[in-house]
Amino acid sequence: MGWLPAVRPADLRADLIAAITGAIVVLPQGVAFATIAGMPPQYGLYAAMVPAIVAALFGSSRHLVSGPTTAASVVLYSSLSLLAAPGSPDYVTLALTLTFMVGVLELALGLARLGALVNFISHSVVVGFTAGAAVLIAVKQLKHFFGLEFDSSGAVHEILLRFAGQLDAINPYATAVALGTLLLGLAVRRWLPVVPYMIAAILGGSLLALGLDQLFGAEVTGIATVGALPASLPPLSAPSFKPEHIRELAPAALAVTLFALTEAVSIGRALGARGGYRIDGNQEFIGQGLSNIAGAFFSGYVATGSFNRSGVNFEAGARTPLAAIFAALLLALIVLFVAPYANYLPKAAMAGLLFLVAWGLIDRRQIGHILHASRRETAVLAVTFTATLFLDLEFAIFAGVLLSLVLYLERTSKPRLVTMAPDPRLPGQAFSSDPAVTQCPQLRLLRIDGSLFFGSVAHVEAYFDWLRTVHPQQQHLAILADGINFVDLQGGETLANEARRRLEAGGGFYLINVKQGLWEALERCHCLDATGARNVFQSKEAAIRAIFQKLDKRICAGCEQRIFRECRTLVLPGAPVADPAPTPSPSAVPRSSTSSNGTSAFI
Repeated sequence: MGWLPAVRPADLRADLIAAITGAIVVLPQGVAFATIAGMPPQYGLYAAMVPAIVAALFGSSRHLVSGPTTAASVVLYSSLSLLAAPGSPDYVTLALTLTFMVGVLELALGLARLGALVNFISHSVVVGFTAGAAVLIAVKQLKHFFGLEFDSSGAVHEILLRFAGQLDAINPYATAVALGTLLLGLAVRRWLPVVPYMIAAILGGSLLALGLDQLFGAEVTGIATVGALPASLPPLSAPSFKPEHIRELAPAALAVTLFALTEAVSIGRALGARGGYRIDGNQEFIGQGLSNIAGAFFSGYVATGSFNRSGVNFEAGARTPLAAIFAALLLALIVLFVAPYANYLPKAAMAGLLFLVAWGLIDRRQIGHILHASRRETAVLAVTFTATLFLDLEFAIFAGVLLSLVLYLERTSKPRLVTMAPDPRLPGQAFSSDPAVTQCPQLRLLRIDGSLFFGSVAHVEAYFDWLRTVHPQQQHLAILADGINFVDLQGGETLANEARRRLEAGGGFYLINVKQGLWEALERCHCLDATGARNVFQSKEAAIRAIFQKLDKRICAGCEQRIFRECRTLVLPGAPVADPAPTPSPSAVPRSSTSSNGTSAFI
């Protein structure tokens, strides 16, 4: 509520104008979304009243408008239609119970400061789910679009088979109304964008149905209507607290919570960026949770941030959350006067409108971008879309989220391992990863980009084993560690074990450019005891000078690569002997000792 003291009269006027537009837009949307959800039509309007006010008061966004949405409605129908008949009192009770459970989960996550959880739902999951939901909406409205009577529950292919068996019973009058509504909505949205296309489409479809009834007779046309809505404010209601209901609805409640919060926070962030302010994700969780808890007791079903109404609210010039509050209050007044006229609202017109909604849900630009940009994200998109069509929607969301996490873990489990070497073609012989650059016969410089944790150590250990097998002469291994951000106990032990193997083979193991966090983590697990603190360097130049002293000079003398500056101090066989270089201090020269079997090992 920190915005309230700064509200000026000009803000009130702007919010009121935006509220009038928002209240008009939500009227057909609320009825349409309630139809999708299998709820009585008035519940879609009720869900846009009290929940919208509570979310505006307790959220953090200035422009986010909460209420019924397409995605939440589809998930609600998919979750509850198997437990009770849509539209029945039992169905409504389950919907209120689910709404209450979602509110409690959202509130708990907000109070626990777990707002970052929504970051685990990738954008590809949202795009795939909404595209699948759009197809479901259109398929489930086929019976009303063509004036047929058949069961529209079940999977997509089942509904299409039932529809194919009813083709000879298509009602041409209902089809004309639905098609006219659809075409009028498209035309208004294309050529008259200042006019709310949903309102124009639903009014045009209703007038067309009325004209057909007058011309041919209602008995001949057989165009079914929604029926009159009760002209009343949201009545008090109560969810069910029976353990069996809570147990049955728990998976759906979790799925709806994750998706609803993702929707609300993503919309809030987008509008905040355009409006020049930031939202508090945790506070938004709290606002959404309280709004759904209140909605469960005021005849509303699951509410979340609405793409359409929030965008309209922003474009209409809203400045504070008062716009959403005013819109909800105006909607309550409109319902008292307009609800009886819903008796003239044809179901075919609603179907045409929902076809329009479904088409708008498919983000074709984002789908094309995902298909061209990433195979991994394409897989997430495809799995979520397919699961939405053929599985329960809550499991479709879980499938997309799970696949996103699996692909993320698979990617992080394989840190990038790059061999580096001084490149004479670059200024100052800077290090390069070009495979054509010559390598030192005794020293391998390896850069690790990624975290070393229990999930990635197998990949790193396999690469270490490959190095020792394929390049046994490179007994010294130096790790450029500036790309390592995190190391756990297993990661530290992996480095320590490699250090022991290198020392036992007569070589050495070194760490270069170690970040403070990595140093502290290695100290905590006592892994520096194996690598040796003296073998940790904060610059490549210092590391090369020290490591060069430990290389086998007999091999260096016969080496023609000479990739390090230090190599130039050595004399090739047969070359004139220069003045001897200063004798290094004993501490800098590797001392050799003879083991029991007579072999020489560096200490």
